[in-house]
Amino acid sequence: MRLPSVPGPRDLVNVVERAGEGLEQLFAAVPRLSALLAQAETLMVEVGELLERIEGTRAEADAVVRRTGQTVATADALVIRTDTMLASLEPSLIELQPTLERLAETTHPHEVDALVSLIDQLPLLAEQVERDLLPVMRTLGTVAPDVHDLLDVSRELNGMLAKLPGMGRIKKRVDEQQAIDVDTDP
Repeated sequence: MRLPSVPGPRDLVNVVERAGEGLEQLFAAVPRLSALLAQAETLMVEVGELLERIEGTRAEADAVVRRTGQTVATADALVIRTDTMLASLEPSLIELQPTLERLAETTHPHEVDALVSLIDQLPLLAEQVERDLLPVMRTLGTVAPDVHDLLDVSRELNGMLAKLPGMGRIKKRVDEQQAIDVDTDP
């Protein structure tokens, strides 16, 4: 059996030299390791900020998704109401379509403006009809007998005037003048 060799002084010097070189390399690597550590810390801060921004974006996206869901639910309800309304109005709209097309073809903007103006005046017209015209219309029933009496008196007066001497010639001239007026009126 062979005995292990005992290191000698030369081996010890070699070990010390290699250890010195290793320490030199280790000491030379310390600034680089410090720089790498500083960069790693900066990267960690930036990654942390990025994660916070990502989380904020995710939260905002979740809020948008919730609002979109609410909007879709509202739109669905509106679509159902609109479908129901269109289904109930469809027969009338189909029947009115030719009239609406003709109205669209024949109506000019100035006519629409005139109609709008008339609608604006309707409250005033209604008030004037109630205040001025309806009371007169109510009294027409009592005026009719008076008009008949006036007509009878007019006929009697006409008959008496016809019996006066010379009135025949005057009546003839008046009739001729009225015939001329009728012929010249456009």
